[in-house]
Amino acid sequence: QVQLVESGGGLVQAGGSLRLSCAASGRTFSNYAMGWFRQAPGKEREFVAGISWIGLTRVADSVQGRFTSSRDNAKTTVYLQMNSLKPEDTAVYYCAARAYVTSPPTTEIEYRYWGQGTQVTVSS
Repeated sequence: QVQLVESGGGLVQAGGSLRLSCAASGRTFSNYAMGWFRQAPGKEREFVAGISWIGLTRVADSVQGRFTSSRDNAKTTVYLQMNSLKPEDTAVYYCAARAYVTSPPTTEIEYRYWGQGTQVTVSS
C-alpha cells in the first residue's frame, strides 16, 4: 500500500503561483511514477503533469510552460509548481502513484494509488 497526502492548495489571484505537495508513505517511493490530475466541477478528471521514478516528466498541453512537476525521493514527496495561474485552473488536484514505469502515465486507469485531493481556486 502507498498512502498519498496532498497539501498546498488554496485561493490565489490570477497570475499568481502555488506549489502543491504530495507526501507518500508505505512502499519504496523512488520506485513509483507520480502523477498529478485535476477535476473541475462538472468535468472529468484530467492529467496535469507527472514524473517517473527516474525523473522523466510529462505535462499536459493546457499547462505547458506554467506547471512543473518535481520530486524529492529523500523526503518521499512530489511537487507541482503552478505559475501564471488562470481561473480555468480552478479544480481539485490529486496526486497518484504507479510503480515501475519509465514514463509517467497520463490516464487515470494506469495509476493504482490516489490521494484525497486539495482544492485550488483561482480568482479573476
